[in-house]
Amino acid sequence: MTDNIDSVFLNKVHDWIKDVVIGLNFCPFARKPFEEKRVSIVITHASEDDAILEVVLAELIRLENTSSEQLETTLIVLPDAYPDFLAFNSLLYVLNDVLEMEGLAGTFQIASFHPQYQFAGTQPEDRENLTNRAPFPILHLLREDSVEQVLEKHPDPDGIPEANIQRLNQLSESQLKAYFSYLF
Repeated sequence: MTDNIDSVFLNKVHDWIKDVVIGLNFCPFARKPFEEKRVSIVITHASEDDAILEVVLAELIRLENTSSEQLETTLIVLPDAYPDFLAFNSLLYVLNDVLEMEGLAGTFQIASFHPQYQFAGTQPEDRENLTNRAPFPILHLLREDSVEQVLEKHPDPDGIPEANIQRLNQLSESQLKAYFSYLF
C-alpha cells in the first residue's frame, strides 16, 4: 500500500519539477540533471526530527559517495511532516547546524520548498512566494561546487529571483491556478 501512495507523491513532485520549476524556468539549472535522470526524489514518511535527520544524513552520504555525473542532487519529500511552514523553516536551522557539525558545510547546501512557503517581508498571497511553493515540504540537497559552477556560467545569477517574479506577474489568475493547482 505504501508503494502506491509513494508513487502518487513521487508523480506529483516529478510533475511539479517538470511543469513548474522547469516549465516556468524558476531554476535555469534544473533541466539538464532532471532530463539526465540525475535527480533523486526520496519519499520519507518520517515525521520526527531525529528520523528526518537520519534520512538527510543518509542522503548526504550517498551524494558524497556518488559522482555528480551519476547523481547531481536529491530532493527529500516529507508528506507527513511539517504542515506548518514556520516549524519547517526552523528545521532548516537545525539541518544547517548539522552540516557544520558534520563538516559538510561548504560541500553541500540545503534549499527548501513548502506549500505555504513565505519569504521574509512578504505577505502570504504575494506571488513571489510561489517560486518556492511545492506540493509537499521538500528538502533539496545541493552540491556546493555544482551550484558555484552553474552560477559562474549564468549571465545574471543575481537577476534570477526578479526574473521569476516578473514571470509570475505576467501569468493570469487562470494560468496561476493551472500551474499551482496543488495549492488551490
